[in-house]
Amino acid sequence: MRIHFLPLLLLFVILFSGCEEDFEQPPTLDEQIGQMLLVGFRGTELNDDNPIIHDLEQYNLGGVIIYEKDGPTQSRPRNVESPEQLRQLVADLKSFSHEPLFVAIDEEGGVVTRLKEQYGFPATVTAEYLGEINREDTTRFYAGRIAATLSEMGINMNFAPVVDVNVNPESPAIGALGRSFSANPDSVAFHSQLFIEEHRQRNIVSCCKHFPGHGSAAADSHLGLTDVTETWKEDELVPYKKLIAGNDCKMIMSAHVFNRNLDNEYPATLSKKILNDLLREEMKFDGVIVSDAMEMKAITEHFGYKEAIEKAINAGCDILVFSNNIDTFNPGVVADVVDIIHNLVDEGKISESRIRESYERIMNVKETL
Repeated sequence: MRIHFLPLLLLFVILFSGCEEDFEQPPTLDEQIGQMLLVGFRGTELNDDNPIIHDLEQYNLGGVIIYEKDGPTQSRPRNVESPEQLRQLVADLKSFSHEPLFVAIDEEGGVVTRLKEQYGFPATVTAEYLGEINREDTTRFYAGRIAATLSEMGINMNFAPVVDVNVNPESPAIGALGRSFSANPDSVAFHSQLFIEEHRQRNIVSCCKHFPGHGSAAADSHLGLTDVTETWKEDELVPYKKLIAGNDCKMIMSAHVFNRNLDNEYPATLSKKILNDLLREEMKFDGVIVSDAMEMKAITEHFGYKEAIEKAINAGCDILVFSNNIDTFNPGVVADVVDIIHNLVDEGKISESRIRESYERIMNVKETL
């Protein structure tokens, strides 16, 4: 039997020649960079001139973070007035995004809560309270209440739980605020897992913080360099090891702490030894690494803006957080940072493959939301 190749070839050309435009175009470098940024913005509703709309449409911004108080002006409200208002704000933000949008919040419960009772949201309790009660049903109840509230608002990312071990109960940023579940690392892991599970059931991704441990710090990294060299204990890694081994933790936030025993040159957020060698290679974490706010003084007082961004990405950070809510508000922060990172790639200081790695990790998590 003779096979007529020419008709078959023509059929193949006809079938597939019109499909080229159906294939998705790979994201540009700037679109990948945009997904690596998560920023704060002003406004309880989206007016046409709000810069965040331009950031979402023009720069493929990957995420935003919700605050109830504006730091630079010390005034309220910033983004939160009521459940109805916040639900609409989140929906509007998502409507301008080309990709699934991370809408993040710090909703730990207790002292660190953005959705306060005065705005019409349910009451919360501290992690310390839950650790002291030490009952699975109690932790599930309060964690589930937080997760349900976030879900109702359309918020899909929570910078919680705090996985710091309460090494120093007087630690100004952790222990003194009741943000740690326990001084026992196994208890921290147990309650953190429950917290994560309750969020995951409602399609909310949890970001465990602050790696490799902020619980022994005698200072607050918001205010300056925090050195834990003499106080940090290896037990502070135990909760992370357990959560990673159980495939519970999809995101981890780095701490701006300096620990000479782990890296004698850079704080954790800028340290390849800590984020890549320890967290990725030794502890086998393959999820998304998120920086703490890059404007915190532990970073800004010791490193230049461009240098810090370069170091953080090369250390292993996949998402850089610019809260835009500490000392100043910069409406052009997204454009500025995208430009800086693009220039760092052009200069050969960050590789395109490194950007691609982060983009793929981020999109892998977004596919689960």
